[in-house]
Amino acid sequence: MNEDKIKGQWKQLHGKLKARWGKLTDDDLMVADGSTEYLAGKLQERYGIARDEAKKQIRDFHLDQDMDL
Repeated sequence: MNEDKIKGQWKQLHGKLKARWGKLTDDDLMVADGSTEYLAGKLQERYGIARDEAKKQIRDFHLDQDMDL
């Protein structure tokens, strides 16, 4: 799933993102508005993980969502 596709489906993904990463706030997701870079930074901040790990988790999430589409 590419970033343009994510931005187009951001509202639909909002609930799935919250289910996957419960420490993210609605405000975090509203500000992110499909930006994987911002989302990675928030995951890093909220979960205390390395940026590379945050990006990997986002990639894995994208792959999971592509299977559902």
